[in-house]
Amino acid sequence: MPELPEVETTKRGLAPLIINQTVAKVVLHRANLRWEMPKHLITTLANQKVNAVNRRGKYLLIEFDVGTLIVHLGMSGSIKVLDKEEPCLKHDHFELVFDDGKSMRLNDPRRFGAVLFSKDGLHKLLDGLGVEPLEDLFDDTYLYVRSRKKQQNIKAFIMDSKVVVGVGNIYACESLHQASIAPERSAGSVSKKRYQVLSQCIKNILTQAIDAGGTTLQDFSQVDGTPGYFSQTLSVYGRENKPCGTCSGKISRITQNQRSTFYCKQCQT
Repeated sequence: MPELPEVETTKRGLAPLIINQTVAKVVLHRANLRWEMPKHLITTLANQKVNAVNRRGKYLLIEFDVGTLIVHLGMSGSIKVLDKEEPCLKHDHFELVFDDGKSMRLNDPRRFGAVLFSKDGLHKLLDGLGVEPLEDLFDDTYLYVRSRKKQQNIKAFIMDSKVVVGVGNIYACESLHQASIAPERSAGSVSKKRYQVLSQCIKNILTQAIDAGGTTLQDFSQVDGTPGYFSQTLSVYGRENKPCGTCSGKISRITQNQRSTFYCKQCQT
């Protein structure tokens, strides 16, 4: 599933290509993805100029004078910008055609993504989201205070979007390994000193992933069609029974909250 680094990579790729471009046509190639796509976008966004491209958590926010187009990549989505004459692919479900002859297309094979709209930039899906992990507010004090008396495992805690946004399964596994914290440890039992290490590890891992263009395991690709290369540097994710790069142990896999967790029993405590 595309997480913060993949969405941030998409945002950075889109911005120089579509900001200040005017929408010539909106095409809904199907009626719905995860939810019904607003049919009024065909008229609402016609002749509107893109003012900005932002991100909140895993949501792309494309800003117009008339409101905000909210796009979620779901489990398998990706966005490309190409010549409007290029034939659409099988799973191209939403399209913005611009006056400059380019087209922005959302491709989503599993159709768990979303295209929504808000006149004022507010939406229930954005309400209650936690802090952005790359902002200054996200630090050891924030995590320590939020974690007190929590019995849930530390991995589930840092993946909770009400606590911090965008730390998906891959990045949670990698961050906990870099911080030498066992994923089964309860969030409330982790000391402030260890949260200081973990918060910095999360920032480091996410920054490295963004610099590498995200992680491509199956479907994700960047705006120009190239894959994300962070998968080439993964330390634990997907490496069950392979040697740990930190110690002499081997990588184990367990299931937590219906997700695979990869970690080293020897150096993560």
